[in-house]
Amino acid sequence: MKIQNVLVTGGGGFLGKAIVKKLVEKKLAVTSFSRNFYPELENMGVVQIQGDIADKNLVVKAFKNIDTVFHAAAKPGMWGPYEDYFMVNVKGTRNVISACIENKVRQLIHTSSPSVVSDKKDKENVNESALYPKKYLTPYSETKAQAEKLVSKVSNKDLQTIILRPHIIWGPGDNHLMPRLIKRAKRLKRIGPKTCLMDTIYIDNAADAHILASEKLEENPSLSGNIYFVSQDEPVNPWDMVDDVLAAAGLPKVKGNVSTRTAYTAGAFFEFVYKIFNIKVEPPLTRFVAIEMGASHWFNISRAKKDLGYYPKVSTKEGLLRLKKWFLTLEEKNNE
Repeated sequence: MKIQNVLVTGGGGFLGKAIVKKLVEKKLAVTSFSRNFYPELENMGVVQIQGDIADKNLVVKAFKNIDTVFHAAAKPGMWGPYEDYFMVNVKGTRNVISACIENKVRQLIHTSSPSVVSDKKDKENVNESALYPKKYLTPYSETKAQAEKLVSKVSNKDLQTIILRPHIIWGPGDNHLMPRLIKRAKRLKRIGPKTCLMDTIYIDNAADAHILASEKLEENPSLSGNIYFVSQDEPVNPWDMVDDVLAAAGLPKVKGNVSTRTAYTAGAFFEFVYKIFNIKVEPPLTRFVAIEMGASHWFNISRAKKDLGYYPKVSTKEGLLRLKKWFLTLEEKNNE
């Protein structure tokens, strides 16, 4: 039976919207489940359901007559109360699973994160056999790991699942990572050695990976339960990448450098102070960010290539050119 009706949780978000666009191009009937209403989705003919993913009854109702669910909704960020992350990333995923089972949804494509296997050590050419760490530095990583485990447990012939781990999604339309970079551009300092490498993934490639996961799972149900890292397959120095993004935005390169150990210590100090004084905003630096930007984090995507036929269609170079054009378009609109 061919997939016809699909639903994307977080369909108005950065990744969710990119997935929605590609599904619409394939002439599928697409529904978005998000907190807010998005005119751009309405213009694409997408059915929109507004609601909280932590509301089980609403999620169950939204999933009626759906063949495939792309679960991209999540609470991102590296700082905040654990309960907030748990409600969206864990309880929300539990509700998605329950709604899929109750409505006999055939496929669940779940967006996870490589941070579920992150610890204080370098991650170089790591594959999907990497173990979960005993302790996490952020509630985001911890709750995303819990969500991933929930999806893995329910994978069977009735509900087929694939879990994807895209690392640092970027590109035009990013409303999370790039705004933070630009806001802090003048205060940033390089962390760690120039030898460390990091994976990223351009937004269109991340969306392609999700579509491929659904299509290949339809062709080969034995893939159900699998987890895949996906990336540009082109590890870069994290701070060279930051400089490239800033350049695309017309901003100067990052100046100054500190060691990973110094940054980690500073991050621990900021976390302590912000918790003691119950400061809600994100600290200027955290231990997780120090490790993420000052150590190697790149992954082997051979499994995704073999099983899903995934290869990044948009190179990092091409992605940066598209990003620059997007920034210029934004500037022109602001000057009107």
